[in-house]
Order: sequence, then structure tokens, then C-alpha cells
Amino acid sequence: MNTAPSSNLSRREFLRLSAVCAAGVSLELAGAASAAQTGAKKIPFGLQLYSLRDQCKTDLPGMLTAVSKIGFTGVEFAGYWGRTATDLRKMLDDNGLIACGTHTAYESVLGDKLKETVEFNRTIGNHFLIVPWMEGKSKQDWLDKAKLFNEIAAKVKGDGMSVGYHAHAHDFEKFDGVSAWDLFFGNTHPEVIMQLDTSNCCDGGADPVAVLNRYPGRVRTIHIKAHGGGPDAVVGEDKVNWPAVFSFCETKGKTQWYVLEHESSKDPLDAVRRSFAALRAMGKV
Repeated sequence: MNTAPSSNLSRREFLRLSAVCAAGVSLELAGAASAAQTGAKKIPFGLQLYSLRDQCKTDLPGMLTAVSKIGFTGVEFAGYWGRTATDLRKMLDDNGLIACGTHTAYESVLGDKLKETVEFNRTIGNHFLIVPWMEGKSKQDWLDKAKLFNEIAAKVKGDGMSVGYHAHAHDFEKFDGVSAWDLFFGNTHPEVIMQLDTSNCCDGGADPVAVLNRYPGRVRTIHIKAHGGGPDAVVGEDKVNWPAVFSFCETKGKTQWYVLEHESSKDPLDAVRRSFAALRAMGKV
């Protein structure tokens, strides 16, 4: 049931609301001023659609429209919900969105599957083939995967594509004192994208800022995900050192896309909206 707002706003309530609005404007201006002073570049924000996975299953066109209206520039896919590449491209174009990445299964970049994967992503306009999950049981397993990804990166470069790997907690398990993440990225060429996930990195017991600073120029896309503030917490309501993360990406990371992800709220679309509002208050969008 809709109710009309009361016109009998008390002076105290009016002052409180005015202060809230002023604070929001001040935060936004402060964020913009900080970026200008440091010479930091403005990086576009995409949304990882896994954030709205159940909603996309039933109404993908509606979700893409909602994401565009919120203000996101692009989306990163984690599944296609039975849609063809042509269908997806039309939906993206209809909503003024860019495909800023796909989470594509490990098997999809191997052997004969790679050509098919490249063609699909060429059609939707995506250049970043991000493998979201791999496992290795030994140091040698991770070194072998590093060699494989170097080979894949060379194969797709001529198609204007890049291959990368996305962080999960298990990637920070150590073998002979070195994490799987460092074994992999310490032995891959700069063309292989390091897609850190700030929250998954914390779950693995690592410090995302320290991990980032070991790999300048490698973080062309990064998952911006809150950690440590509860399931409904958005960026800025958690424990990640966001000023340091953003500073790295905007100065040393060669970052082309921020990819917001929020996967734990009871109201996913509301969490995405609140996340974007928080980023706006920080001067990031």
C-alpha cells in the first residue's frame, strides 16, 4: 500500500534530513577532490551478475535494465541463463551496457573449446576471459597451470582477448611457504590478468592490499566486495582498507574495470543499489 508523505515535517526532522544530505554531498566532494589531488584516474564500475543470480534466472532483461538505471557502466557474466551470444549483445546494447568480463569455466579455455569461447565473447563485446576456479594439489600443479595460461594468453592475444584468473580463499593455501596465488602469478606473463577478489582474499587469510602491491600492472579488473561487516554490509561498512585498494588500482594497477560483487544479502537488488550509493559517496562513480 502506498501512502503520501506527511507535509507536517517537524523543524527537528527537517534539520536532521538536511544534515544527512549535506554529509552525503561533502563525502562525494571530498572523494572527487582527493582523486584530483592524487592524479588518480576514474575507473568505470561493472556489476558481477552473480550478485543477482536468482533474479537473472527469471528476468535477465529486467535485471540488466535495473543495473543500467542504477548507474553501472558494464556487467560481468557468470553464466548466460540459456541465452545466445546474439541475444545477450542485444540486451546489453538496449541498456547501454558493456560486457566487462565473463567468468568462464576452466574447461572452456582448453583445446578446441577455446575458439568457441573466443567467438562467443567477441559477439557480446567482451575482451576479458576470466577463469573463476581452479585447483592444484601441489606446487608443481600451480606452476603447470601458470605455463598453460601463458600459452592461452598468447593464443587469444591476436583476437583482442585476455585470459585471467579470479581469486578464491583456497588460492592462498601455501606450498613450500609460497601461496598458490603467488606460484601462479609469479610465473605468468604480465598479459595474464590477476582478478583479485577483495573478500575472497581476506577469507584466505591474506591482506588484499599487500597482495595487490606485489603485482603492479596486473590487476586490469578487480572484484570490489565488502568483507567483515556482515551479510548485508556494503563497501565502506566493512573492514577492507578501501582507500588503499582504490589508490593502488588508480595509480599502479593499470586497472580498467572495477567489478562490484555483493552475493550475500537477503535483498540482492537493494544491496547493489546501496553499494552503488556508497561508491558515489566515496567519489568513485
